[in-house]
Amino acid sequence: MSSKELLGSLNVSRETMQRLDVFDKVIHKWNPKINLVSRSSMDQLWTRHIADSIQVFRCVGTPDHWVDIGSGGGFPGLVVAILAADEAPGMKVTLIESDQRKSAFLRTAARECGVPLSVISGRIERVEPQNANVLSARALASLEDLIEFADRHLASDGTAVFPKGENWKKEVDKTRQRWRFEMETARSLTEPEAVILKIRGVERV
Repeated sequence: MSSKELLGSLNVSRETMQRLDVFDKVIHKWNPKINLVSRSSMDQLWTRHIADSIQVFRCVGTPDHWVDIGSGGGFPGLVVAILAADEAPGMKVTLIESDQRKSAFLRTAARECGVPLSVISGRIERVEPQNANVLSARALASLEDLIEFADRHLASDGTAVFPKGENWKKEVDKTRQRWRFEMETARSLTEPEAVILKIRGVERV
């Protein structure tokens, strides 16, 4: 599936596409300085990173407060904010990123794309609990660590959405030794063996 076909299947509006084009340009400008995306994957930016982030947004409804942790290059958090600007303008989006340079990039990209969001520069485990309705993270940490972050930042009735690769079942089995949670899986459109985990009801065993 080409990037155009993939984005078409994800039902992206013309206004959102324009913002994503701006985001693409900002990433290309900043990436040589602070390595937001690996050089080897820049050629696949739209399929590997942008479309992958869009499908995370499509996995859940439009909550009051979406929090993305370890936001880095803006995947999925800034892409979520771009989609929300057109599809859910009342949604609050918060990005948490400990690296000051990446935080500066996220603020610049949001401004240039014309989307409202908040960037918190700090360590995820030290930032004040966010009470998020949806919590997301992509390529950040093991599921065990992500569940720990969800326990801190997710509202009691909230949903965590975590894309995971082909070894996701092993991660789930290991994590269930320490945590109870309800889980659904959605098949990834960008990687055949990958899934998006939708997790609720996080409790320590």
